[in-house]
Amino acid sequence: IFGAHLMVLEDPVLLEEIESKINNELITADNSVSQVVKNYVEIFANMEDEYMKERAADIKDVGERIIKNILGLSTDNQIFAEKVVVVARDLTPSDTAQMDKDKVLAFATDMGGPTSHTAIMARSLEIPAVVGLVDITQKACDGDTIVIDGNKGIVYLNPQESVLQEYQKLKDDYTQYRRQLKELKDLPAETSDKKRRIEISANIGTPRDVKGALENGAEGVGLYRTEFLYMDRDNLPSEDEQFEAYKEVIEKMAPRPIIIRTLDIGGDKKLPYLDMPEELNPFLGYRAIRMCLDRTEILKTQLRAILRASIYGTAKIMYPMVSGVEEVRRANAVLEEAKKELTAEGISYDENLEVGIMVEIPSAAITADILAQEVDFFSIGTNDLIQYTLAVDRMNEHISYLYEPLHPAVLRLIKNVIDASHNAGKWTGMCGEMAGDTSATAILLGLGLDEFSMSASSIPQVKKIIRSLTYEEAQQIAKKALSMENADDIRNMVENEMKKIS
Repeated sequence: IFGAHLMVLEDPVLLEEIESKINNELITADNSVSQVVKNYVEIFANMEDEYMKERAADIKDVGERIIKNILGLSTDNQIFAEKVVVVARDLTPSDTAQMDKDKVLAFATDMGGPTSHTAIMARSLEIPAVVGLVDITQKACDGDTIVIDGNKGIVYLNPQESVLQEYQKLKDDYTQYRRQLKELKDLPAETSDKKRRIEISANIGTPRDVKGALENGAEGVGLYRTEFLYMDRDNLPSEDEQFEAYKEVIEKMAPRPIIIRTLDIGGDKKLPYLDMPEELNPFLGYRAIRMCLDRTEILKTQLRAILRASIYGTAKIMYPMVSGVEEVRRANAVLEEAKKELTAEGISYDENLEVGIMVEIPSAAITADILAQEVDFFSIGTNDLIQYTLAVDRMNEHISYLYEPLHPAVLRLIKNVIDASHNAGKWTGMCGEMAGDTSATAILLGLGLDEFSMSASSIPQVKKIIRSLTYEEAQQIAKKALSMENADDIRNMVENEMKKIS
C-alpha cells in the first residue's frame, strides 16, 4: 500500500503540475500541492469504478502528508490517554497504520469500502472496523458506548446491557480461541487419523515478513513475491541487490523451503522506468512471464540471483501467468543459460533446485497433464484463476458477488490440476487467497492438495481444521462438493458437515 503511495510521490505528471504552479502562479509549495492534489482527488472520487473511486483516499493521504512535511507539522495526531473507539468521516491508510492497538480498540467511518486501503490495513493490523457507514459521525458523540462488529459489519450505539454482555462473551471466546490456535504453532498440519500430512506455508512480500511467518508456524514460504525489489525506484535492481534479498529470506527460513516467484509486473503493477505500453486490458496483456520472455535480460538477471542464493537453504523457482507449455520451455531455456554462465564463472548453485509454475490461467489448468511433464510442481494462484474462469473483475463491487471460490467450475479445475500433478509424480500447492479461506479447507484437503500457502495470520485457523478431520472425512466432503450445482449449496454443505464432525 505504501509502495503505491511512494509511486504517487514519484509520478512525473503530478510533480510537473506542482512545480508549474509554484513557478508560474508564484504560490507557496504547500498551496500548490493542495490545489493539484485536490484536483486529482475529485477526478478519482467521480469515477464509476468503485475500486478506482476508493483510490481518491490514497491520493488525499499522500497530499496531506506532503503538506505536513512542508510546513514542519507533526504527523502524530493519535495520542489517546485511554482506550477508545475512533469514529471519523474518513481515515487514511497512514492514520490506520499509526494506530496504537493498545489504545484504539476499533474504528468506524462514514467513507470507505471493503477494497479501500484503510479497510485492508485494518484487517492486516487485526483492528475491528466497519467502514462506509455514510453518517456514523452524525449519530455518534464523544462519550457514547459503541460496539463494533467487524465480522458482520454492524455498529451498536449505546447498546442495551444484554448486547454488551453478548459481545463481551464473544470477545472472551475469541481470545480463548486465539490462545488455542497459538498452541498449534509447532504441531504438524496432519489429519486426525494421521493418514495425510500437509505442508502449511506463508505468502510473503519482503524479508521483513519472515518474522510473522515463523511466529505463526509456517513450514516454508509458498510464495515469495519479488516485486518489492523493483518498485519505488527509478531503475532495475542489480543482480547483487536481488541476491542479498533472496539470501536473507532463504537463510532465515532454512531448512524450510522457499518458493520464489519471478517478476510478476503488469496488470495493476507497473514500473515507470520500463516504458511499458498503455493497454486497454492490462490484466490480459503484457505482464509477468510474457514481459520477462520479451525482455530476457531481466529474467536472466533474476534467475542468476536466485541460483546464487539457493546454496544457503532450500529455494525453488516459480514462473507466473503461464498459459502454455511453450512459455515454460522458453523460461527454462533462459534458466539453463544462467546455470551455464554461473558454472563458467565458478559460482556455486543448487543443481537440484525445483522449478514450477503458478496455475492461474484456465488454459494451464486444463492442460495441466501436459505442463506436468515440464515442471516439478504446480502452485494454484486462485485469485486470478477464479477471475479468469468466471470472467469477473474481483475489484468491481457491482459484480463482486460473482467472484466465488467454491464455484463448481473452479473446484473442477483445481481437481484437474491436482490429479494431473499426482499422475506425473509431482505435487500441487495453492498460494491464492482461497488457501487461507477456512470454508474451503476441508474440500481442498479432500481433493488432495499437498501444500497450502497463505497470509501468515491465517495459518493457525487452517491448521486447526486440518487436524480436526480424518482424511476420509475430507475426501467425502470434497466428493459431495464436486457433485453439487452451486457455491451456496457447497458452502452450506461444508458448514453442516463440519458441525457434525466437531
